[in-house]
Amino acid sequence: MVAKEATKGKVTTTTKPAAAKAATSTTTKKDVGKKANLAKKAALRGTHGTRHRKVRTNTSFHLPKTLKKSRQPLYPRKAVPSKPKSDPYKTILFPLTTESANKIIEENNTLVFICHVQSNKRQIKAAVKKLYDVDALKVNTLIRPDGTKKAYVRLTADVEALDIASKIGFI
Repeated sequence: MVAKEATKGKVTTTTKPAAAKAATSTTTKKDVGKKANLAKKAALRGTHGTRHRKVRTNTSFHLPKTLKKSRQPLYPRKAVPSKPKSDPYKTILFPLTTESANKIIEENNTLVFICHVQSNKRQIKAAVKKLYDVDALKVNTLIRPDGTKKAYVRLTADVEALDIASKIGFI
């Protein structure tokens, strides 16, 4: 704020600091009347005002995903838990010990097994790992004409299939 003083013909101006300006701000009667009018209008309108509706341009409505807490039942619905479906002893039935299988063992570093028909390559690989402690590089399968599944399990280069076959006990 600028204040002018007149002293014996001289006019001097002084300024107040900004903090003093903020401290001297007061509400006038005009402001109070304006607020009163706004309050009166709000009271007349009530709490049920009009709401702007969003225009929906899409025909399908996707419900937003909300928090789904895990259930904590008071008692289990099953009395006895079920057995695991893939058992290594069910997956690999027995090793094949024919002349052609022995030839494949010696030449290709591959073991030949007869497996359960419904077991897949991943289950066969895991069963070989668990039963014989050997990593399989690749598993090839085929269904034989008699309805059984034959699996050719190719072993990694650091392991000899002949050693594993002798450890199993069919050579």
